[in-house]
Amino acid sequence: SITRADGGRVFFDGQPLRPEHSEKIGYMPEERGLYKKDKVGEGLVYLAQLRGMSRADAVREVRWWLDRLGLLDWSEKKAEDLSKGMQQKLQFIATVVHKPQLLILDEPFTGLDPINANLLKDEIMRLRDEGATVIFSTHRMEQVEELCDHIVLINRGQNILQGEVKEVRNRYKENLFRLDYSGELPEHFAENMDIRHQQAGSIVVKIADANPNILLRSALDTGITIRSLNEILPSINDIFIQRVGQSNDASEPKTVTP
Repeated sequence: SITRADGGRVFFDGQPLRPEHSEKIGYMPEERGLYKKDKVGEGLVYLAQLRGMSRADAVREVRWWLDRLGLLDWSEKKAEDLSKGMQQKLQFIATVVHKPQLLILDEPFTGLDPINANLLKDEIMRLRDEGATVIFSTHRMEQVEELCDHIVLINRGQNILQGEVKEVRNRYKENLFRLDYSGELPEHFAENMDIRHQQAGSIVVKIADANPNILLRSALDTGITIRSLNEILPSINDIFIQRVGQSNDASEPKTVTP
């Protein structure tokens, strides 16, 4: 059932979840939940009142948010007359206008151009910095790296990986280092190196003990000019593909042929 849990318990702020907790939670679904025929301002005020705000407080906060997100001039328009991007910003306002402690955001940047996506990102980070807890659901792994502190990867309803984003990337690193340089590397330089990629001015090397000083000393001995030396960590997207592949392989039925 999508309305009733089939197992486990949910706590909010240390207490079993109760209906009144909804006034402290903001949920932004992927599908827009706006009243399309209502005027923008009145529709948002109504939704704010459903979350326990007085009408006066709701009117004030809605006006503040409409102005902040560049929608104040549209407050008397019907929601259906706005673009998909504008409607997405309205959905965001409806989610945060009552100042919730917990934000649950499902693909919040859908339909937004890069400028407005960055605008919402800034607001999400600001609300986080002001004390809100944010649960962010997305299929865009680059957004995970940019916004999230902790991650849970779910595949076929199963938790296949979790942890701090930085720790997860370090957990799956392959001890690869990239050296950018000016000059010419001698041919013998590659003889004792596990080189994974090479092009003019750049080389990627796998170092077994993850000690980049080995690469640095060898490069210095050649007389080239070193511009930078950096460890290459896997992206969350790479890790997602790897873990989902492993999870799917493990779940496939095995056929044994005598």
